[in-house]
Amino acid sequence: MATKRKIPLRKCIATGEMKPKKEMIRIVRSKDGEVSIDPNGKKSGRGAYLSKDKDAILLAKKKNILASHLEVAIDDSIYDELIRFVERENL
Repeated sequence: MATKRKIPLRKCIATGEMKPKKEMIRIVRSKDGEVSIDPNGKKSGRGAYLSKDKDAILLAKKKNILASHLEVAIDDSIYDELIRFVERENL
């Protein structure tokens, strides 16, 4: 008899939606304050999840949600990189 595996859920910091972890992008702040995208979800550091949706990324940028969650200033290039990442995923 096959056991049903539990699907890990994460909450999008922009929209507040709970989605499966695989449908989210993890953004990580390392101990030295460097912010980067973590496509595999394995990097160590403070993490935040965003939906793989351009609107969610733009909302996070507009309200500065990512900066307050990770407690570090976020450069606009991070948001641009996130948008490119999402557009590549949706092709």
